Amino acid sequence: MAAQGRGCRLPLLLLVLVLTVLVLPPPAAAQPPPAALRAGHAVSSLPAAAAAPRTRYLLYDVNPPEGFNLRRDVYIRIASLLKTLLKSDNWVLVLPPWGRLYHWQSPDILQVRLPWSEFFDLPSLNRNIPVIEYEQFLAESGGPFIEQIYVLQGYAEGWKEGTWEEKIDERPCIDQLMYSKDKHEYYRGWFWGYEETRGLNVSCLSVQGSASIVAPILLKNTSAQSVMLDRAENLLHDHYGGRDYWNTRRSMVFAKHLRVAGDEFRNRYLQSTDEADKTHYNEDWTQMKVRMGTALGGPYLGVHLRRKDFIWGHREDVPSLQGAVKKIHSLLEMLKLERVFVATDAVEEEVELLKKLLPEMVRFEPSWEELELYKDGGLAVIDQWICAHARYFIGTSVSTFSFRIHEEREILGFDPKTTYNRFCGEKETNCEQPTHWKIVY
Repeated sequence: MAAQGRGCRLPLLLLVLVLTVLVLPPPAAAQPPPAALRAGHAVSSLPAAAAAPRTRYLLYDVNPPEGFNLRRDVYIRIASLLKTLLKSDNWVLVLPPWGRLYHWQSPDILQVRLPWSEFFDLPSLNRNIPVIEYEQFLAESGGPFIEQIYVLQGYAEGWKEGTWEEKIDERPCIDQLMYSKDKHEYYRGWFWGYEETRGLNVSCLSVQGSASIVAPILLKNTSAQSVMLDRAENLLHDHYGGRDYWNTRRSMVFAKHLRVAGDEFRNRYLQSTDEADKTHYNEDWTQMKVRMGTALGGPYLGVHLRRKDFIWGHREDVPSLQGAVKKIHSLLEMLKLERVFVATDAVEEEVELLKKLLPEMVRFEPSWEELELYKDGGLAVIDQWICAHARYFIGTSVSTFSFRIHEEREILGFDPKTTYNRFCGEKETNCEQPTHWKIVY
């Protein structure tokens, strides 16, 4: 009887199993994961109630020959674009690694794939716009892929005289692309020295206008999660010299270790301290608003003397070494100062001549260990920081290195008369001095 009862229950169990299989949904593996759980989103970062909005990544690069200080200016333009994008979507700026710059010529030092934290304070940048290093982008996005690359260019027909018109159009590429397809149909390029990085799509945009003109393209014409703007120097400032410009510029605080190195040098060789010089610095730039003319500066003259390519590229408005020394001696006498700090890219022979002609000269000359630690970019920052704290500064005509020192001194609260000065060429008939761009809070 017992055996007969078990036999009767087997068909019933089979029936239940069949019905269960029919009712159950397909296995979870057959369904794509929710968008918020795909590459770029960590589960731990999601709210309990709902998935976080998708993060989109904006990357950019600049024409390879451009130097450190022009690239800093391009960052300000791109930051303005990001602020426009953030009004409509969740974007973050990926900081382009530093490397392979014209002025970074010290041998035997690896100077590629350098993060921004080598030169700038990232928390300060993030108080203005959301930024991440490229390495963090690689970790978040799930691999070394950039979905869409736009190469920015001018218009083949050029600019026609008349009314200025801002415009942007997708056009055929004018110059040969700096990207090539590999066997997998991915685009390979420089990508800041990250050889494993690939681009999925590349196209060209002819642009004539300010940075935010690109926003509609990024918001409406592409749904790519990661978008790179190459040749970003082709974009103009949205509002040069306005509050937005200065907020971004003020957020570009130098890395603490470089400022400390500069401060220690000032104290040791130039008898210069923030207390005595009235150049107090707030680590939170949003809380630093200094009245113009309150900074005194250290008891030394600050000089930026650009040489090398400027000698032949800007012949009329760049002085000879003898002419520069004559002006420096005149300023030392007028200001009753005994020391001059000189930042220069002069070749060794010219530096030796300067030492003979200008015994009052002081320079930051790093040891091998300091050079390896700070890199060429860090040494440039230290030079700028020391010049920015001088009692009086004189720079080189149309040099972005000098421009950045002007801005640092403006932030510190110096009298414009002690800042916006430049050397004149011996044959220059009209030696126009730099324009004063007043800080806006």
